[in-house]
Amino acid sequence: MSRLMTGLGLLVALLFIGSLVVGYAPVGPIDSLRALIAGDGGPVTMVMREIRLPRALLALFIGAGLGLAGAAMQGYLRNPLAEPGLIGVSASAALGAVIAINTGLVAMGTLGLPVAALAGAVIGVGLIMALAAPNGDTLTLILAGIAISAMASALTSLVLNLSPNPFAANEIVFWMMGSLADRSMVHLWLFLPFGLVGAGLLLGLGRGLDALTLGEDAARTMGIRLGRMRLLLVLGTASLVGAATAVAGAIGFIGLVVPHILRPWVGSQPSRLLTASALGGAAMLLAADIAVRLILPDRDLKLGVVTALVGAPLFLHLIYKTRRDNG
Repeated sequence: MSRLMTGLGLLVALLFIGSLVVGYAPVGPIDSLRALIAGDGGPVTMVMREIRLPRALLALFIGAGLGLAGAAMQGYLRNPLAEPGLIGVSASAALGAVIAINTGLVAMGTLGLPVAALAGAVIGVGLIMALAAPNGDTLTLILAGIAISAMASALTSLVLNLSPNPFAANEIVFWMMGSLADRSMVHLWLFLPFGLVGAGLLLGLGRGLDALTLGEDAARTMGIRLGRMRLLLVLGTASLVGAATAVAGAIGFIGLVVPHILRPWVGSQPSRLLTASALGGAAMLLAADIAVRLILPDRDLKLGVVTALVGAPLFLHLIYKTRRDNG
């Protein structure tokens, strides 16, 4: 376990540095890092501190949050196919952003779109809380999440269908593909409060998730309050996924694939998987964001497209391997 965490930590550090030095500006890695640390007020310093640093930090924190949320959701539901979007928060956040774009609220300032998306996520959480927490069972939580996600997706499609402005519709489609381009420290400060609260809530569930591997009755016998645990899971996942979607758009597969890959390395122990998946999610999103800048750099390739192109085949391979091993 310690070797795994050390290896993941080193990988994340290397990818973070790579994210800082890779970009469109023809500046060498050493000069880039020197401009970031020392700073002379020149254009290179501005590029490093105002463009690349916020982008790298957002990739680090959002990737870690999505990986952590995925591990917590899979541990609670005891299903490796579960993922953070299951409770409908990402779809609700996307609906809020789509409404903001279509109505012109984005013109209010830099935070117009992410704040609207965050408001959508909050409404989605409120509906989940009303329908499934804290007294509902696991099946109720899943059904409520599916219903809210389906409704939010349907309303998003309706807004796109009725949009009188083709430019707004085009912007909606591209935003929903996910991206960290043109993000600033303002977006980072918007994400961090929700991200840190969500991470704290989910990391505190380790003991309860370990107990759940023995079944709900055994967990209750060990003193685990399942209603409280479900409530903390919903709030933590919603904080992380809602804030991530609000800032970066829809980025899929990280919370689904990363815990699945790392689970055999932690002895299938959910509490250990939480931290490992956070590091793994950060590494995956950092690598994907670097790939976005290296592949078709002049075509604005979207981050969510890259994570889906990498994550979907990898996940299918893992499913095939699991079936083969079990057969």
